[in-house]
Amino acid sequence: MLTKEKILKAPKKNYMNKEQLEFFKNLLEDLKKETLTHIRDAKDRLSNPPSCSDEVDRAQHEIDSMLFLRIVERESKLLPKIDKAIMRIKAGDYGYCVETGDPIGLPRLISRPTAEFCAEVKTINEEKEKHFAD
Repeated sequence: MLTKEKILKAPKKNYMNKEQLEFFKNLLEDLKKETLTHIRDAKDRLSNPPSCSDEVDRAQHEIDSMLFLRIVERESKLLPKIDKAIMRIKAGDYGYCVETGDPIGLPRLISRPTAEFCAEVKTINEEKEKHFAD
């Protein structure tokens, strides 16, 4: 079984071979399970509020609730990205930039397995977003 270290040391000719695709599929499936667990835990905490008689405790619970809602929102946005990456593995185009077709790179995929763009394209897109947002 491949590890992150072995993948990073692999020759470039092995990029997105069967073993690497299986590694990333497992990584994405684990990430999905973990994300679903975080969402479920946050929802459980929100649905079972503690009885707070003190104003400070009640205020702290409100702050915690807002934080958990943000966690649920953020991780809910991650789930479709994970599913999309798994679909790209099945389609055979995982690991390649959807815009240029260039390899995304193993270090980037290990740190962000849902990546769709190579670092250069992502940087350009972020600069465009920042430019047009201002």
